[in-house]
Amino acid sequence: MARRAKKPATRIPWIVMIPFAVSGVIHLVRPSVFTPIIPRALRRWDKALVIVSGVAELACAAGLAVPSTRVAAGRASAVVLAAVWPANAQMSVDLGRRAARRRTLKAWAAFAASLVRLPLQVPLIEQALGRSR
Repeated sequence: MARRAKKPATRIPWIVMIPFAVSGVIHLVRPSVFTPIIPRALRRWDKALVIVSGVAELACAAGLAVPSTRVAAGRASAVVLAAVWPANAQMSVDLGRRAARRRTLKAWAAFAASLVRLPLQVPLIEQALGRSR
């Protein structure tokens, strides 16, 4: 039985592609924005990790734009989203500590927003993989 060629995904996951493109550029132009959220155990390589993740995000965004690479780029995007989750968790921990010190509405709001963001990685991963809720 002959294998049928897999049809390229036709739907562009804009909700993944656009943030990856924007974030990837910021990673390369202003890496200092992201170095503070590198988990403490990985801080030795903070700048390199920021650059690598920025390049990965740009590559994924470009791949998602091309129908013939969309499936592979979607899978790679899901891997990148899972790989950066610890940095997002570190950001929440740091913002929680800052909110506890400052005790301002703005600090608590930033902490709350970071907590809301963490579980949102799951639907982004699903979108990258071409699944919808």
